[in-house]
Amino acid sequence: MCGIWALFGSDDCLSVQCLSAMKIAHRGPDAFRFENVNGYTNCCFGFHRLAVVDPLFGMQPIRLKKYPYLWLCYNGEIYNYKKMQQHFEFEYQTKVDGEIILHLYDKGGIEQTICMLDGVFAFVLLDTANKKVFLGRDTYGVRPLFKAMTEDGFLAVCSEAKGLVTLKHSTTPFLKVEPFLPGHYEVLDLKPNGKVASVEMVKYHHCRDEPLHALYDNVDKLFPGFEIETVKNNLRILFNNAVKKRLMTDRRIGCLLSGGLDSSLVAATLLKQLKEAQIQYPLQTFAIGMEDSPDLLAARKVANHIGSEHYEVLFNSEEGIQALDEVIFSLETYDITTVRASVGMYLISKYIRKNTDNVVIFSGEGSDELTQGYIYFHKDWRGRKKNCFVCQKQNSWCFCL
Repeated sequence: MCGIWALFGSDDCLSVQCLSAMKIAHRGPDAFRFENVNGYTNCCFGFHRLAVVDPLFGMQPIRLKKYPYLWLCYNGEIYNYKKMQQHFEFEYQTKVDGEIILHLYDKGGIEQTICMLDGVFAFVLLDTANKKVFLGRDTYGVRPLFKAMTEDGFLAVCSEAKGLVTLKHSTTPFLKVEPFLPGHYEVLDLKPNGKVASVEMVKYHHCRDEPLHALYDNVDKLFPGFEIETVKNNLRILFNNAVKKRLMTDRRIGCLLSGGLDSSLVAATLLKQLKEAQIQYPLQTFAIGMEDSPDLLAARKVANHIGSEHYEVLFNSEEGIQALDEVIFSLETYDITTVRASVGMYLISKYIRKNTDNVVIFSGEGSDELTQGYIYFHKDWRGRKKNCFVCQKQNSWCFCL
């Protein structure tokens, strides 16, 4: 998790505007940078870094000697960057996964670039040579992105809405902040005065369709047909690959474990993959709950079975209530279900940060949301109109990491 922030065509002093970017400093505890754009004194990038890959050369915005006119700020992980690098024989300047975005863009433009990315991401790409700004977000919207844009062409982009709401602009007392749509990219013209004009918003992929990058995937071949054993085998192949490709990190990996189906499968598969990758440290799993909660008991049983180094975090109702303000501030929503589920996640994340050196955390979160696994989906009459399916071709599973 990193924090990206960018302004184009600001009427106010950038030194003052940059204070808004500090509201997302929690997203990048390792380093931060602000950088003006050459030739555009009212345009600026801000970045808060959580170093996961290439701690030495991974600072952003990413700029390469080969493409001095390109500026990239992104948050996320591009799982197939090595595969793309090898296939197209790109000469890399860093070991950062996001560098592939610059090479693919130079080779084939923005649409081919974003369709070739297997990962979770949100990015801002500036091309000063062609006077273009591009915004993009992954298919499921795993990585957040918000934007605010005025009629006169002032554009502000950030990983969280809180980094935009206090920005100043001459034409309006309050900016309208909106989430950027998942599965879309936007093309904007960059004017000489630093302001922008939207050219098009494009839906580049739907989760029912096979992504372009699947042509280059090295996942085992799936079996045709929908017999029960065939479906099981295909799910096993896709699930194993989904865990394996997320091991791309230079930092320690841990896993949340509730003892339920989703997190137990992830933890067991992760432990197997770490052993196959000859990772030397033991997998640490973490469970949270009130005393004698069923989740703690179930997680303990699973941890004993798979052989992980297991930790339990206990909390009481008062601690949960005290965390509410910070949880809501972090989530930027009052949605009851989301807040309720996030209190425990917030407390266990604080524990992991304070007491361990784990940085990349796997979990089973996201699967119920993606496949409508909660009971209220089944009771919702509108659920009959929803399109539930298992896609054989799509090599993508939703994990919130």
